[in-house]
Amino acid sequence: MIVKENPNHHIYLQTLKRMTPEQRLTKAFELSAFAKKLFLHGLKKRFPEKNEAEIKAIYLERIALCHNRNY
Repeated sequence: MIVKENPNHHIYLQTLKRMTPEQRLTKAFELSAFAKKLFLHGLKKRFPEKNEAEIKAIYLERIALCHNRNY
């Protein structure tokens, strides 16, 4: 399978190179928070009958399955 490179990827890498380490760390935290919100939103849409506590429990169960057990 041939994978075509995304032209925006180069721009993204150049942008990261221009950032300070502090800016890159801040961006990583922002992206992590965004991913969490998106995941929770998806769970709420998938399980509309569940309350907040039940959604949080499902979230924690699924996150536990993703944990890297190599360290």
